[in-house]
Amino acid sequence: MIDRKSKTNAQELRIGAVEVKQPIGSFYLGSVNAYDLLEICKFDFRRIDESGGFKEFLGFQRKLDLKRVKEIEQYIQTVDAVFPTAIVISVDDRCASFEKSNNLVLRPYVDSEDDDLRIDYADIASIIDGQHRLKAFENVKDLDFDLSVAVFIGVDEATKAEIFSTVNLTQTKVNKSLVYDLFALRKARSPEKTCHEIVVALDSLKRSPFEGKIKRLGTATEGRFGETLSQATIVRGLLPYITNDPLNDRDVGKRVGFWDPISPEQHNKRIFYEFFRNNEDEKILANVLNYFSAVHDRWPDAWESTGRGNILTRTNGFNGLIRFFRPAYLYFTTQPKVISKDRYSSLFAKVKLSDEDFNTDNFPPGGSGSTKLYRTLLEQSRIDRD
Repeated sequence: MIDRKSKTNAQELRIGAVEVKQPIGSFYLGSVNAYDLLEICKFDFRRIDESGGFKEFLGFQRKLDLKRVKEIEQYIQTVDAVFPTAIVISVDDRCASFEKSNNLVLRPYVDSEDDDLRIDYADIASIIDGQHRLKAFENVKDLDFDLSVAVFIGVDEATKAEIFSTVNLTQTKVNKSLVYDLFALRKARSPEKTCHEIVVALDSLKRSPFEGKIKRLGTATEGRFGETLSQATIVRGLLPYITNDPLNDRDVGKRVGFWDPISPEQHNKRIFYEFFRNNEDEKILANVLNYFSAVHDRWPDAWESTGRGNILTRTNGFNGLIRFFRPAYLYFTTQPKVISKDRYSSLFAKVKLSDEDFNTDNFPPGGSGSTKLYRTLLEQSRIDRD
């Protein structure tokens, strides 16, 4: 751990570190205060420098995604913020020394014979990986936040680029369904946990039209057939009806355990928020069951079909149906209520689509197909006219 008192002036940073030897070379692994690290790092973005008619490609970091930085700014202020993986930096070998006491000492450099040959304190390190995480601390002040850091010393530009490429190309994107499934292990309530629990009920209840149709972990479940929807698809469809800021509402749940009321205008967007706020998740489930049971009863053959080309119980069909859910609900009430299956059925009875119409020719894959289904349901149910 860094000794916060060890940086007695702005000219030295001491990091308790250990040497790590790997095939690409050695580096030092330690812990450092986020703001101390930010103070010595420069961001080396990939860019083109034109001079004298020649183009030179410099740097290796991708351009900062400001939206991502803003999201991380919000995240690091939450009660369970964590970055267990290291920020990877490179330091000029003239600016670093490793002491026998396992302290890595980073200092600026000034050539003894030429003052113009210098590396200022703010330029001691360049970031190889982790630029968005570190950048987020610029606008969020005074957090008690240490970061693990991997320090490469004296590596050339080609090696920096190799490290960056290796770190980013070998990472496996985490399955979103698995992430949502792990919310079951959290003690505090959150919109994601509620949606996960609804998915579990939809998949397991005997009276549910989704029984056995949901891939809980995003991939086919061994020994089950007919799974056409991932947990992530259903959670993503339900979340906007509870929250417009899942990260903040999750943090509120862990910090204080209750949520404030919202305006009627917001309720018309987040139709299930009041149920969630009042710990009445069973009423969200009842609405979902009633709505999709009405869909099942209106188009039973298309709902039960797992054949190629049928879209009703696949991502495209679900996305169109879940989008129609809000206007269907608001057609009957602007208050938090459970709408019966019969009332939802009365809307679908007006829709002229047959079971055979739910195919990829009529509703092509992607957003255009789900949008077309939503608009068809909206128009034929005459919600927009009544």
